[in-house]
Amino acid sequence: MEIVRIKSITEYHRFRGLPKPEHPLISLVDYSLLQFPEDTRAVNMVMDFYSVALKRDIGAKLHYGQQIYDFDEGLMSFISPGQVLRIERDPDSLNSGSGYLLQIHPDFLWGSSLAKNIKNYSFFDYSVHEALFLSGKEEAVILHIFENIRQEYHANIDSFSQGLIIAQIELLLKYSERFYNRQFITRKISSHQMLTKVENFLNSYFSSEATPEDGLLSVKDVAGAMNVSSDYLSTMLKQLTGKNAQEHIHQKLIEKAKEKLSATTLSVSEIAYELGFEHPQSFSKLFKIKTNVSPLAFRKSFN
Repeated sequence: MEIVRIKSITEYHRFRGLPKPEHPLISLVDYSLLQFPEDTRAVNMVMDFYSVALKRDIGAKLHYGQQIYDFDEGLMSFISPGQVLRIERDPDSLNSGSGYLLQIHPDFLWGSSLAKNIKNYSFFDYSVHEALFLSGKEEAVILHIFENIRQEYHANIDSFSQGLIIAQIELLLKYSERFYNRQFITRKISSHQMLTKVENFLNSYFSSEATPEDGLLSVKDVAGAMNVSSDYLSTMLKQLTGKNAQEHIHQKLIEKAKEKLSATTLSVSEIAYELGFEHPQSFSKLFKIKTNVSPLAFRKSFN
């Protein structure tokens, strides 16, 4: 089945029959309001933003990686940008479900500590395949945080709004991490070992402050580190995430560029050289293709 790529939260709202979000980079909706595309039984989608949901009785099954989430009970799911999600509607179910769906575009977080730290929450990785089962007390804690986010999201926007919402998101993730640790005390976490190795390699490479001596990181470099061929690596990544190896490298590169543009005073040329580009113009061109804004325009948005 063809993969539907959803690049913005506004596009997702339109796809699921929701009103336009109040903010283009973040959304919190009542899960019961979500609609499935008419005459569609199943859909494969890849979203360019984070999705955190608490769902109950949604009348559908969600395939994530090579596993299946069954939301007959109250469960939480965590999907990161670029991961393939398959939704199969149960035609015999009359339930529209209940709960909250929180969607966060990575650009909403830039300039905050969470922009760097969100990748450290392991439940966003393919190395964790299970949804989070909540006890009654745990669900009450999560619902309270969702309600705090909802109130701030619908309040009049002021200079404190973004910081307050991000603080609540971070609290939500910290509690989720605690509850996941409790869940997995007696369970074995399954993993896509190759994908986990690729993610670890890319995170380590782009976390280094050393300027690459051999230019830009290539697919061949990553495949060599994994001891597989370039074609095998790209095919495997495409199957699991909807993106080939080159797209994975570009995603990490752009994340690092955004971090440097928002948190340092380095010039665009200096950032380009530090990332391995031989010519700053090539960096600026790629950045604009991937983000729809120039590096300077992205930096100015934080001033």
